[in-house]
Amino acid sequence: MLRELRQARGLTIEELAEASGVSGRAIGDMERGRSLRPQRGTVTAIAQGLALDEAAHAELLAVARAGRTGSRPPAAVSASPCALPRGVRDFVGRRAELAALRGLAHRPPPGSPGGGGVSPPVAVVFGAPGSGKTSLAVQLAEQLAPELADGAFLLDMQGLDDRPLSPQEAVMRLLGAWGAGDLDLVQLSPEERLARYQAVAGGLHGVLILDNAGSEAQVRPLLPRAGRLLVVVTSRHTMAGLEGVRRVELPVLDPLESGSLLRAVVGAGRVDAEPDAARTIAALCGHLPLAVRVAANWAATRTNWSLQRLAVRLTDEDRRLDSLSAGDLRVNSAFSLSYSRLAPGAARMFRLLSLVPAPDFSLPLAAVLARVPLFDAEDLLEELLEAGLLTTHRDDRYRLHDLLRLYARAQLRQEDGGARPEASRSRLRAWLLDTAVTAGRWHEPEYGAPPPDPERLVALEDPGQAMGWLKAEYANWLAAFREAAALGEHGAVNEVGRAMGLVSDNWVSAGHWTEVFETAARAAAALGEAATEAGHLNDLSWAHWVCEGSHADAVATATAALDLARACGDRVQQARAHLRLSVLRDAVGDASSAADHCRRAMDLFIAADEVTRYLPACNVSIRLLHRAGRNDEAVATYREVMGVLADPRHAERIPESVRGLTVLVATYHLSLVHLNLGQWAEAVDALRPLRGQLDARGYHRVGAKLHLHLGHALAHLGEGDEAAAEYRAVVAFGDRVPGELVEQARAAIEGLGTGRLSPPTVFD
Repeated sequence: MLRELRQARGLTIEELAEASGVSGRAIGDMERGRSLRPQRGTVTAIAQGLALDEAAHAELLAVARAGRTGSRPPAAVSASPCALPRGVRDFVGRRAELAALRGLAHRPPPGSPGGGGVSPPVAVVFGAPGSGKTSLAVQLAEQLAPELADGAFLLDMQGLDDRPLSPQEAVMRLLGAWGAGDLDLVQLSPEERLARYQAVAGGLHGVLILDNAGSEAQVRPLLPRAGRLLVVVTSRHTMAGLEGVRRVELPVLDPLESGSLLRAVVGAGRVDAEPDAARTIAALCGHLPLAVRVAANWAATRTNWSLQRLAVRLTDEDRRLDSLSAGDLRVNSAFSLSYSRLAPGAARMFRLLSLVPAPDFSLPLAAVLARVPLFDAEDLLEELLEAGLLTTHRDDRYRLHDLLRLYARAQLRQEDGGARPEASRSRLRAWLLDTAVTAGRWHEPEYGAPPPDPERLVALEDPGQAMGWLKAEYANWLAAFREAAALGEHGAVNEVGRAMGLVSDNWVSAGHWTEVFETAARAAAALGEAATEAGHLNDLSWAHWVCEGSHADAVATATAALDLARACGDRVQQARAHLRLSVLRDAVGDASSAADHCRRAMDLFIAADEVTRYLPACNVSIRLLHRAGRNDEAVATYREVMGVLADPRHAERIPESVRGLTVLVATYHLSLVHLNLGQWAEAVDALRPLRGQLDARGYHRVGAKLHLHLGHALAHLGEGDEAAAEYRAVVAFGDRVPGELVEQARAAIEGLGTGRLSPPTVFD
C-alpha cells in the first residue's frame, strides 16, 4: 500500500523521505515487507509526507497494525497504592542535585555516632513546572533501591487541585501501602492513626516521595520524628516554613545538560554532527527539560531531517498559547510543533485528554472519552507517547503533564468550541459514575456480580477487581461525582452514594467519605426519597466518627437519620441509626445505654425480616451487655443468636461467610464474660477453636488479643507451655498490631520464665 500511495503521488523514496523526515531505508524496508509493524509515529510522519487525508491515513494505519488480531481484552485493575512510577529511561544531568540528595540518604541515623541531628532526613525539591522535580525524585529512589530494605513510595499530594490531599487522608493511604488493613484502621481514632504512622515510618529504611505538595501544613504532620526514612517533598514552592530540611532547587538545564538530553533521545551522532543546531533547539526550548524532551522526541521519529530543519521549524512555529509559560520561559513552540504534526485522531485525543479530571488515567477511560474502541485508543495514546506529549504511569496508566494539559485545553477551546467537548465530558462522567455504581454494588448482598456485558471496558468479575477499579480510578470518579452534584444530576449522585455504603467499610483509607455521603443525602432529599436520605445520613454518621473522629457530628447525624426513618416508617434505617447510636454511646463510656440502643436495633431488624443484619447487631449487643455488667443478658443473647443460626428456616438465608463470622465474633465476646468472671476453663474452651480465624480475616488487633487472653487463661490453669505458645503468637504479629499488645505478651513470657505470673484482672 505504501508503494502504491508513493507512486500515485509521483514521489521517489528519497523525495518521500525528505517530505516526511523518515529515512529512505525505513521506507524501503516497509515497502519490501521487511518492517511489518512500524511505530505509529513513523506511519503518521509518512502519511503527512504523502499529504494523506484522514480516511487514507486511517487505512494505512490499519494495514500497519494488521499483525494484531484484536483489541486488548478488559484487564483487571491492579491497585498498588503509593507504588513508584516508572522512571525516565534517558534521564541525564542533575548530578549536583542527586549527589546532595544521596548525601542525605547516607547520613548516619539520628542518635547514632556522627548522626548530627535528632530528625530523619527531609529534602524539598522545588522548581518551575516542567523542570523535572518528580523525575529527579524517582531517579534518586531507583539509584538508592539496592540499599533500601523497605523500598520506595510515592504519594501524590495533589497540591495544585481545588481539594489537595489532607494530612489525615495521606496518613491513611500510606498506612495502607505499608500493610495496615482497613479493618485495623477503622478501630483507630485520627490521633491514633497518626501515632501509628509515626511508629511505622520510624522503623522504615527507604524513601518516601511526597509529590506535588501545595503547602507546609499539608506535609508537616507526615515528616517522621525518628528513624531512617528519607522524605523527599517536591513542590513549586520553597516550603520556607519547614525547618531542618535540605532545599534543592531545580533551575532549567544548563547548555551541556540540554545537549546531553538531546543526545540521549535523538542520538549522539545526529547531535554531534550539528552542534550549533542542537544548541539553538535547546535555547528555543528555554532549556526546560519537558520542552527539550518534547522537541527531541519529535526529531527522533524523523531521522531523515536535519536538526537545523527542526530549529527553523521551532523558530517559525506560531506561538498560539502565549500565556503558557514556566517563569519567564516560553515553551509552547516545542509543544505546538509536535502537536501540529499529529494525525487528526491523535490530535483530537490529545485535546480531549485535557478533560480528564485526575492527573493519571487508564486506557478504557481514554477510549470512552474519545468514543473509539480500546484498540484504536491504545494506538492513539501510543502516538502521543512517541511524540513526547504523554508519559506512562504505574499499572498501565498514562499521565499528562500539567503544562501539556494547559496547552491541550487551549487547543480544545480553539478547535472544538463548546458543544463537542461538553458532550465528551458528559459521556465520560456518565461512564465513570455508572462503573463506580456497578463496582460498588459488588459488595451489596442484594446485587453482587453484575450481569455479563461484552461491551464492558473493564474487568469486574469479582469483588477484588471491582475494588481495584474503584481505587485506581478514585480521583476520576470522585471528580465526576462532584461535577454531577454541581450540575444537579441527583439521580446519579444518589446511586453512587447507595453503592458506596459497604465499600467505605472496607476502604476507610480512601478519604472523602464524609463528602460523598453528605452530597448523596442532599441528592436524595432533592429527589424526595426520605428512606434513602436516612440511609445516607447513617453512612455519614459513620464517616463523621470513623474518618474524622467527630463524636458530636456523628451523634447529630445519626439522630437526624433516626427521626427521618421514623417519619417515613423505614425499619431498617431506624435499626441502623440505633446501631450507630449504640456505638457512639459506648464510645463515651455509657455501655448500658449503648446496649439498649442495640437491643432496639435487633428488634427492628427482626421486624423487618433482615436476619443478616440482625446477626451482627447481636454480636455488638453481647459485647455491650458485658461491658455494662449485665452478664446474664449477654449470655442469653449469645444463646439467642446461636438459636437463630440453628433455625432451619434461616438455613438458606444466611450466607456461610456471615454464619462463620457471627459464630466467631459472638464466641469471642462470650469468652470475655468468662474471663472477667474468672471462669478460666470455660474461657479456654471458647477461645481454643477460634485461634487464627480472626487474624486470617484481617482482624489483626482482635486476633492478637485472642491469643493474649487465651494465654492468660491457660496461665491461670497452670498450662505454662501452651500459654507461652499463645504469647509468642502475639509477638509474631509485629507492627501489624499496637505495640502495647506485643509488650504485654513479652512481659507475660518473662513472667512465665521467672514464675511471677501477673495476668490482668479485667479483660476487654
